[in-house]
Amino acid sequence: MTGFRPLSSGLRALQPAAFGADPSGERMARIRRSPHFRDGVFQNPPGTPRPSGAALHFAKSYFDKDERTRRAPNGTIPVHATTLADIAKPPATGLRLTWMGHSSVLAEIDGHRVLFDPVWGERCSPFAFAGPKRLHPVPLPLAALGPVDVIVISHDHYDHLDMPTIKALAGTDTVFAVPLGVGAHLEHWGVSADRLRELDWHESTKVAGLTLTATPARHFCGRGLRNTQHTLWASWAVAGDEHRIYHSGDTGYFEGFKDIGAEHGPFDATMIQLGAYSDFWPDIHMTPDEAVQAHLDLQGGDATEGVLLPIHWATFNLAPHPWAEPGERTMWATHKAGATMAAPRPGEPFEPARTPQVVPWWREVSRPPGGQWDAWPPVASGPEQVLVAE
Repeated sequence: MTGFRPLSSGLRALQPAAFGADPSGERMARIRRSPHFRDGVFQNPPGTPRPSGAALHFAKSYFDKDERTRRAPNGTIPVHATTLADIAKPPATGLRLTWMGHSSVLAEIDGHRVLFDPVWGERCSPFAFAGPKRLHPVPLPLAALGPVDVIVISHDHYDHLDMPTIKALAGTDTVFAVPLGVGAHLEHWGVSADRLRELDWHESTKVAGLTLTATPARHFCGRGLRNTQHTLWASWAVAGDEHRIYHSGDTGYFEGFKDIGAEHGPFDATMIQLGAYSDFWPDIHMTPDEAVQAHLDLQGGDATEGVLLPIHWATFNLAPHPWAEPGERTMWATHKAGATMAAPRPGEPFEPARTPQVVPWWREVSRPPGGQWDAWPPVASGPEQVLVAE
C-alpha cells in the first residue's frame, strides 16, 4: 500500500475535531519521500516489531479488581502550586526544568523557553466525557505560563497532543516544532503554517537561538478510528549556547539511544518516558530499568553525566502497573546505576546543576507493596523496612 483513500465528506463531518486531519498535498508528498516511510507507513528503527494484539488479555489484567486500587493514588497528589515567581526569575545556572505532569515539561534553557508535549486538558481522549482523566490538577493555568519560544510535540497521541491546549496556544506567536505529518493536526486546529517547523528524523531547525533536532524513537501514531501511520513520532534533542537537553517522547528501548548520545550529547538533563509500560506492549514503552539504561546510553555510558527526569507517569492511568511503581523503581534503578534522578512534585521547578536529593513523595499517597516500603535512603546495615499503615 502506498497511500490511502480519504474519508467521504459525510464521514469526515462526523469525525470529532480532536481526531485532527490526515496529511495531504505537499505534506503527504514530503512524507512519501521520507527514508523512514515505506510500504505506505512510517517505520520504526530496524528490527523493531509493531505492537501485537493482546487486547483481551490486557483487559483482564487492567480490570482486575484486586489491582485496580493500586493504579490510582489513595490520597491527594502533592502538586506544587507553581507561581509566576517560580519561573519569572532566570535560572541561576542557565537551565531549569518544571515538570507539569505526564510528559509536559517547561524547559528554560540559556535564556529561552521550550514547552514539551503540553497537555492541559482534563482527559487524554477525543471526548470530554470519557477517557483517562487527570489524577492531579495542572500545577498552573496555561495563561499563567508566560511567553514560550517554541512548543515541541513528540507525536500525535492524545496524552501528548491535546486539542484544547493547542487551540489555546494557537492565538500566540509561538513556533511549534513537530514530527513530519503532525502539522496537519495543528493547522486543522488553527495554528498558521508559517509557525510550524515540521521535521523528519535527523533534521534540525533553529528557533530563538536554540537548535532542535528530531531524533528517532520506537513507537507508533494515530488519533482517529484508523491508524494510517502517516504521522511520525520522535524524540528531541535541544541545544542552547551552554546546555543540552533531551526529551524522549514515547519510545521502547532500542540501540539508537547510543547513536543519539554520540551525535547530540552528552545532555545536562534527559526527560525519559518510564510509565505506562506493560508486558503487553514491551516494544513501544520503556520500563524504569530500560529508561535508566537509555539515560546511560545517551550519556555515553557515563553515569555521572546529567540528570534523569522521569516523565510519562503520575498523571493519567494508562497501564496495569501500580500508580507509584514508576517513581519507586526509577529511584532504586538510578541509585544502583550511580546516576542522578530528579524527583520533583508536579509543578516544582528545579535546576539540574543543583538537583535536590530524592524524596519519594509518591509514598505519601500510595499503598506500599506488602504493606511496607524499603528504607530510603538505603542504610548501611541492610534492607531495613519501613512499615506504613494501609
